[in-house]
Amino acid sequence: MTDKQKKEPVIDFHLHVGSLDMNKSFVSEWVQGFIAMGSGLEKVATAEGEIDPHKLEMLLEENGVDYGVCLAESSPITTGITTNEYVADFCKNASRLIPFANVNPYLVTDPKEELKYCLEDLGMKGLKLYPSYQHFYPNDARLYPLYGLAQEKGIPVMSHTGSSIFPGARLKYGEPLCWDDVAVDFPRPKILLVHSGRGFWYQQASFLAQLHANIYLEVAGLPPQNLPEYIPNLEKLSSKVVFGTDWPAVPGISANIDKIKSLPISKEAQNKILGRNAAELLGLKRSS
Repeated sequence: MTDKQKKEPVIDFHLHVGSLDMNKSFVSEWVQGFIAMGSGLEKVATAEGEIDPHKLEMLLEENGVDYGVCLAESSPITTGITTNEYVADFCKNASRLIPFANVNPYLVTDPKEELKYCLEDLGMKGLKLYPSYQHFYPNDARLYPLYGLAQEKGIPVMSHTGSSIFPGARLKYGEPLCWDDVAVDFPRPKILLVHSGRGFWYQQASFLAQLHANIYLEVAGLPPQNLPEYIPNLEKLSSKVVFGTDWPAVPGISANIDKIKSLPISKEAQNKILGRNAAELLGLKRSS
């Protein structure tokens, strides 16, 4: 089988796991609303609201997804806490699930050491930051040791950008422009602007992705059919765009995949967005 005949991967770069009681009540209520829309949460959660990792793998397979990135989060003042240890253990025996750490600079004495622990002891594969939920600017010098370690280890760094509906989130911390400083000072680690600057910063995020070789756009939480509006040069930028759903806050994973496949862009661009770019960021080999 030639390279061109190899199966193109589909990777969901944005999954939230844990149990509903780890979230603030309004987050759990919001997520529950997606069950009727086809998120599949009811297939993988126990009566107590805890997600089963192996059932989640089955759900991903049913929806045509090869791998999913599972995100830790420590945002006690906004959404809730799903610890690094929990996510690492959740993914431990699940071959489709890839754990990403979160470091809240207000909750740890040494952010760099916390990330080092997550990578070396817990086996996590990347970093997700929540500036809007944890109230810090990502170009703050306090975070620079994190980026230095990410550069040393060669891991991807994700960051929430743009708007949020959750009480307590502060929009100013989600401006993509802050990442210009980081990309200049740390040119090697791959940086994903989660939600692509959602709201009035789409253009800013897209420009940064064009300007910096290591900045990518991640599209979780965005209606896929609207991507050509949010990212007018989507075809040209397709090598810098990464698919994610924000599951379980999504009206069906396969529905989002189908909408990407129906966009007026080339098949090559669709394949890059749905998984090829993510596979390269994660160091995954294409399957035959």
